[in-house]
Amino acid sequence: MAEIRFKSSLSIEEVEENFKEIDFFSGIMDGLTEALAYEKGKASAETFARKQSLPAINVLEVRKSLSMTQKAFANVLGVSCRTVEAWECGKSTPTPTAKKLIYLIQQDNSLVDRLV
Repeated sequence: MAEIRFKSSLSIEEVEENFKEIDFFSGIMDGLTEALAYEKGKASAETFARKQSLPAINVLEVRKSLSMTQKAFANVLGVSCRTVEAWECGKSTPTPTAKKLIYLIQQDNSLVDRLV
């Protein structure tokens, strides 16, 4: 059997960065659990929620584009200033919910006014 090779314009480092927060095993298990429930007649295909992955966000860039301090941005997101600082320096990453909120703010800056 021939070796399968995938070509990408991304470097190995970029690929690793894009997938560092993805738990492939958990995703596979979720899919298998859904398939088993469907097979047993306990769920229809329409009942499964499909997860949409968001593009990577840069918390520092988003905050600076809003001309906000870490404290003000933390207040908008409902997190501590230290949490924003940790996200910006790469010590931790936003939760999926926080990531979605930051993404939405990045797409529509007027949301900040409604969240304050």
